[in-house]
Amino acid sequence: MSRVAFGDRGLLPLIGGTPMAWIPADRSGHTGFHAKVESAGVGGMKARAAVAMLTGAALRGELAPGATVVESTSGTLGIGLAVAAKSLGHPVILIVDDELEPDMRALFAAFGVRLEVVRRQHPEGGWQQARLDRLAQILATVPGAYWPDQYDNPDNAAGYADMAREITDHLDRVDVLVATVGSGGHCAGLTRALRRRRPGLRVIGVDSVGSRIFGQPARERVMRGLGSSILPRNVVYPDYDEVHWVGPAEAVASCREVAARTCLAGGWSTGAAALVAGWAARRDPGARVVTVFPDGPHRYLRTIYDDEWCTARGLFESVATRPVEIASPNLVEVSGWARCAVVRDPAEARVRV
Repeated sequence: MSRVAFGDRGLLPLIGGTPMAWIPADRSGHTGFHAKVESAGVGGMKARAAVAMLTGAALRGELAPGATVVESTSGTLGIGLAVAAKSLGHPVILIVDDELEPDMRALFAAFGVRLEVVRRQHPEGGWQQARLDRLAQILATVPGAYWPDQYDNPDNAAGYADMAREITDHLDRVDVLVATVGSGGHCAGLTRALRRRRPGLRVIGVDSVGSRIFGQPARERVMRGLGSSILPRNVVYPDYDEVHWVGPAEAVASCREVAARTCLAGGWSTGAAALVAGWAARRDPGARVVTVFPDGPHRYLRTIYDDEWCTARGLFESVATRPVEIASPNLVEVSGWARCAVVRDPAEARVRV
């Protein structure tokens, strides 16, 4: 659902329209990949999904004028949702958890966004399930509140149609899409649109160590905004040709290396995407590889780019320089960068067993 249907309100015209950057995969500069730099748009990458979900709900009559929008977030969607909701005239309540960075809390306060902070993880579903449980309680107490449900909302993926068009306006072809996976929205949206023009597009999903999405066991994760302790229904498993799991040490090293070379810095998803996109570009130098850098560095200055924080967590130790190959997603639990060419829905795999 395009934001054009609702006209140019507030900051909506500043969402999207972001530049493409060439990122060398090695110091020669001859091999590399293209990255969509979403920090250049107001609200970051997920503002696109936020606008699509809210305008779609309003057109269907699910979101009344002035109604409160309630959503669970680790932070990134929250920024985009705040921008979209305020521009469309809706107050926002965000369900966050105790690990949300102080800088992000201060930013949401400046935006006038109400935060509901979950203090304890769910024993099986981690912070995500704990936030969703609190969200259900809030929905029951706020009359007319609307929950976009980023994990199971087709409008999430539809929000990236503009991004796909921007990519194809810049490049005459895309051979490989490297997409980080959290809710599954941006990969589903980009794959759907890009494969209409290039059916042979190869799609590489990038997940976090400790995430359930592609069949690994759920564990407590250092990285935020990447991976999931639940199984988001927006993930379209047949879209993927392979999946990579990236650990926090590899993501930190990648973030810092790209920032030092290019002055483009971002968070966990940016580091993981850059790592795998660089690998894909070196592996097939003739391919046009595209990825997305979802946000900028500011919320990560006290974590990813802080030596003391990283040292305390052992993130400068045992950094993999290439992925370990595994034959099946649930064959072995990975602890660092790994790759698998078998992709299947873990829920369906359990049913078959």
